[in-house]
Amino acid sequence: QLQLVESGGGLVQPGGSLRLSCAASGVSVRFYYMAWYRQAPGKQREVVARITSGGGTNYVDSVKDRFTISRDNAKNTVYLQMNSLKPEDTAVNYCNIALRDNNECWGQGTQVTVSS
Repeated sequence: QLQLVESGGGLVQPGGSLRLSCAASGVSVRFYYMAWYRQAPGKQREVVARITSGGGTNYVDSVKDRFTISRDNAKNTVYLQMNSLKPEDTAVNYCNIALRDNNECWGQGTQVTVSS
């Protein structure tokens, strides 16, 4: 059974850091494009970061130089290191895997709240 489980969210002050984890089962993350998306209250879901099966990465401009996506193939887990967090980063963050035939799978989401 394919499953993605996010963890690591929480409440942090502006300027703080969080590390999100996406643990996969039923699929090997090394063979697929993986991504982190986020959805803020009243906002449309947006892609934050992507990593390819070859290890290449892409980021939305608003998080470049602050966030880092990475993958641990042995643990079958994808991470998102978030530094210098801002209130505008407050959102539910979702892990996503791009499967074959234009299919996708999503985790349940983990809440990130940046507030003083």
